[in-house]
Amino acid sequence: MNRSACLIFNPVAGQGDSEQDLAKIRAILEPEIDLDIFLTTEDIGAKQLAYEAVQRGVDAIIASGGDGTLSEAATAVVGTEIPFGIISRGTANAFAAALGIPDTIEAACEVILQGWTRTIDAAYCNDHPMVLLAGIGFEAEAVEKADREAKNRFGVLAYILAGIQQLRLFQTFDVEIETEDKIIKVTAAAVTVANAAPPTSVFAQGPGGIIIDDGLLDLTIVAPASKTAALAAAFHLFQAASAGNPVERDDIGYLKAKQLKITTDPPQKVVVDGEILGKTPVEIRCVPAGLNIFVPLIKEVEPTEKLEGLPNLSVEYKQGVEEEGVEEEGV
Repeated sequence: MNRSACLIFNPVAGQGDSEQDLAKIRAILEPEIDLDIFLTTEDIGAKQLAYEAVQRGVDAIIASGGDGTLSEAATAVVGTEIPFGIISRGTANAFAAALGIPDTIEAACEVILQGWTRTIDAAYCNDHPMVLLAGIGFEAEAVEKADREAKNRFGVLAYILAGIQQLRLFQTFDVEIETEDKIIKVTAAAVTVANAAPPTSVFAQGPGGIIIDDGLLDLTIVAPASKTAALAAAFHLFQAASAGNPVERDDIGYLKAKQLKITTDPPQKVVVDGEILGKTPVEIRCVPAGLNIFVPLIKEVEPTEKLEGLPNLSVEYKQGVEEEGVEEEGV
């Protein structure tokens, strides 16, 4: 790797001592790398600092903070050849988990020092850069409920508590999903489009393993009929992801696509990489080989497609595209 880098550091991330964290990072990296250090503020975020670094033509960009900081910094690097390193210090550390990067400062720094890079996919959601995933419905509502005060007080438990709270308000919605070759209409409680996702992002885990450099997005549709079924579906999704296996429930479907157009009735909130972006409709497209990142090797499982069994399912194949054994109507 190049032996100079821009370090973007969020001093308010996580629950530890930020001064000690920064000192530890410098002690590990500076003997090998010439660091140009920038701290985020209320007025200047990681995205702006990263874009400015890209414009300066830096050799590498390293971001340290929570998932929001890491995702913001990464969006500025999408489409460039600048290698990107991450040092997670947040609540959930989903970014690191999704990419197989350790979430301790020492181990994350070692990944960067080793200098191994991998080119992975990125995506755009309504022209907003996306590295991890977009959640529609249940996940978006739960993320919004897990505010900063709750995360500071309860840590990762804040997300679980928010999910339980949202489960009490269990709601479904009608959704139409258009891919390159078909239009899917279904009633769902959650729709998730993932470029990369950790096992803890349970509603993204239909395939049981998401490949981050195949040039495709992974869509998971969760369509339980009740609160009890929703809880069972979430537990099954987590089990499947932990084992690296695709789901086997009739109320969960998944597929791969290069791009997706998603509309819902009524409109639903959309969360992208942990931040509320707005409401549906959304258009999401994959950017193959869009991000060059310092990351250890990841063992991945090739997922397949499964749609049969979803309630009120309708699949319309576009003209000139052969059907692939998916029933057009199913219950």
